[in-house]
Amino acid sequence: MAELSLSSVAVLVLGVGLIGAGAVGLAVDMGWGSAPDEGASPTPSQNGTADEQTSQDQTEDIVEEPYIEPVPERGDPYFEAEASDGSWISYVNPRDEYRDPYLGDGSGKLCVSLYNADGEVAVGETIPNTTVTVPTGESLDWHSHADPFVVEFPLTEQYERPLDADQFGTDPDLPQGDGYLDSHCMEIHGMPSDGTIEYGEATIDGEYEDRIEVVGYIQQDAQSWETDVDPLTDARSYEVAGGGWTYDPEHSHGQMVVVLQLDHGETDTDGKDDDGSDDTSTDDNGVDDTDQENGESTDQDDDSENADDENRTDQPGADNSLSGFGIVAACVAMLAVAVYARRR
Repeated sequence: MAELSLSSVAVLVLGVGLIGAGAVGLAVDMGWGSAPDEGASPTPSQNGTADEQTSQDQTEDIVEEPYIEPVPERGDPYFEAEASDGSWISYVNPRDEYRDPYLGDGSGKLCVSLYNADGEVAVGETIPNTTVTVPTGESLDWHSHADPFVVEFPLTEQYERPLDADQFGTDPDLPQGDGYLDSHCMEIHGMPSDGTIEYGEATIDGEYEDRIEVVGYIQQDAQSWETDVDPLTDARSYEVAGGGWTYDPEHSHGQMVVVLQLDHGETDTDGKDDDGSDDTSTDDNGVDDTDQENGESTDQDDDSENADDENRTDQPGADNSLSGFGIVAACVAMLAVAVYARRR
């Protein structure tokens, strides 16, 4: 084998070195073996899954399932009586009391009905340690469940009979109601036939008081309670409902229901909240949420994209001075080897 001259060795070493540098440069250019940025956002599919799960968890936290309990039928211990003329039907209520001394035939009910966000009967399973209080004062100070009338949630954990009355709806086979219990009541008997029942505005207190809306009051003074009303749309303000009634000796019965709803107040279809305000908002940077939802670009978005590009450029190991060097180095190396071979 012929000995290599000093210049040949130099050319060979230079060629091997350039080939190695070229390989490194190519790897950098192609991004082979590079680790993902720590600050990189999840893929769109990951984002979608996370957002969907978060939304589902929030929904499960606040939506209460409807409580469905048919009225007691004849022969049931909680079935009480039915009028011979079919004008009314009654079910046993542990909060039914007679005044002592008995002063007359005045009777009636004070009730609370709770509905979930979908307008279905609920018992407050999602709002523990929360109460509604209805002042009654001297007119009912003799009643053990009045002065004031207090209802604690959830009803199923606080009372032997969580719901005891069918105050709303209709059914062709029933004189009153739709066949399902919907209200928690206290009943009154033995009042003077020309006496007066008074009640104050309902107040909500406790751990979840912000989740309950007092929709309004439904008061009927006549002898027979009319159930063909919608509790959520027919409820009226305290002032309009009346705040009490005076018995008519010929019609000595009266009732009142406080209508409550959970999580009521969603945005309606025209983009306005229940208070009439437009729910499109502008953030602290002056960006209209509606514009972002419609896909309109903003200066803030452009700035964010530029900042992301700069951050990626400044990442360790991403030296832009090497960009393209891999290809140049490889070509020079190949040229050097070719020169060396020719000299041989």
